[in-house]
Amino acid sequence: MPRPIQGVLPIAHTPFTADDQIDYASLRKQIDWALKVGADGVCTGMVSELLRLTHDERLELTDRLSEITAGRGVVVMSVGAESVKQAVIFTKRASAAGCDAVMAVPPISCGVPDLELIHYYSVLADASPLPVIVQDASGYVGKAISIDVQVELLRRFGNEKILFKPEAAPIGPLLSQLRDRTHRLARVYEGSGGILLIDSFRRGIAGTMPGMEFLDAIVPLWQALQRGDDATAYRLYFPVCALVALQLQAGLDGFLAIEKYILHR
Repeated sequence: MPRPIQGVLPIAHTPFTADDQIDYASLRKQIDWALKVGADGVCTGMVSELLRLTHDERLELTDRLSEITAGRGVVVMSVGAESVKQAVIFTKRASAAGCDAVMAVPPISCGVPDLELIHYYSVLADASPLPVIVQDASGYVGKAISIDVQVELLRRFGNEKILFKPEAAPIGPLLSQLRDRTHRLARVYEGSGGILLIDSFRRGIAGTMPGMEFLDAIVPLWQALQRGDDATAYRLYFPVCALVALQLQAGLDGFLAIEKYILHR
């Protein structure tokens, strides 16, 4: 039976050795820690620096991440690429490696028309049995995906096959629009690092995909929200919110550097 894609699903950081190779020993420590503090699984995404990896490194990372997690939680592999052909290769490898879902940003080097976006995600949906998370990362890279495109993909494939991670600005109103336009059928995940987690939870998300560095606060925060314990939720939220607000001032690469620094400490 497929594992549910829900709860706290942190984005793994890709550690590197001094000679610029992927440091799998450090990655294993990172994943072990995440699962120990209560994460429901692990993902890769933009802060995994996938777009800086070679083709072969991305394929190897797919295999190794699934191997390291070893069934202890779900594995969501980011497969977005600059062409459908590339993205399909990464999707099929994720399926063969035993991942539970894939997540894809559209091509980011140019603005892709709506019909081509529908084609891109439809091909990925047909390429493997895995659910496909449509990631709009336009809050920091690429062009926004229209609500019409997302609604059409859900209509074609259903909410077991097509899921969503909206990160266009403003996230809250767009999340609510997607929820309402799909009559609450859309299964949505947020990726604000925690700064918008409470607001997003109120709007009906199925899970959160934060970075790793504050995971020991994000997990109990999510659990508090689930049980309706607002006092605990806000006690945990305000410090996380303050720290993430500072991180966001550094831009995407600065945010990533700070995340890695904090996680290392």
